[in-house]
Amino acid sequence: MYSGLRVAIKPPDKEHPYGHGKAEPIAAIVVCFALVFAAILIGVESIRNIRKPHALPEPYTILVLLAVVAIKILLSRYVSGVGESIESNAVKSDAWHHLSDAITSGFAFIGILVALWKNYPAAYDWATLFAAPIILFNACRQLRAPFQELLDASPNPQIETEVRRTATAIPGVIGVEKCFVRKAGFRFFVELHLVVDGSLSVREGHSLARTVRSTILESMPNTSEVLIHVEPEEELKTVSAATNGPPWTR
Repeated sequence: MYSGLRVAIKPPDKEHPYGHGKAEPIAAIVVCFALVFAAILIGVESIRNIRKPHALPEPYTILVLLAVVAIKILLSRYVSGVGESIESNAVKSDAWHHLSDAITSGFAFIGILVALWKNYPAAYDWATLFAAPIILFNACRQLRAPFQELLDASPNPQIETEVRRTATAIPGVIGVEKCFVRKAGFRFFVELHLVVDGSLSVREGHSLARTVRSTILESMPNTSEVLIHVEPEEELKTVSAATNGPPWTR
């Protein structure tokens, strides 16, 4: 996962003008598939051990598992917080990796208690078998976000709202006809269609677009690029007459 993050933070170059951000969701997908494989492996191994007689687990393993559960929960919470702060699906997936370890260890802890209490060694294996589908389900659920990012799905709607608010607050901008936002790694790419007075010259329209771009980049540090297209208001009024209302937001 960390190799993917190192690639994702590399700056744009000649061959990758939009940067290397897509490496981040790819890393998240790799982590999720690793969890899927681990869940299947846990299930298969548990079934094998249930069918094969074996000795009772050692009592001291109860203390070890308690320590593992506590440490893994703390790690999961910390890594999840980091993932939320930098909006990284790969880091969030790694947080779930730690939580899945805590879940497995928690079930194993219960299984060992039952095994020692009832003198039934397979209780431990039944417990880990029950943990496997929980890990599998959540690993598959975690796959949705990085796949959506790879397909350029719209990110958090609040980001689009903030972009529209920032753009329309600038003098000279009448409204925003379209606003598209996509996420690549830790950065956002924005495409805006600004509605302006049609009497503006090319130079004036360009200057206004440049002001909007620089304002958005300054106010939203996670934004990497803003592509702006200028639409004359008079032309859009003609369109609005055929669509029963203005096709832009003020």
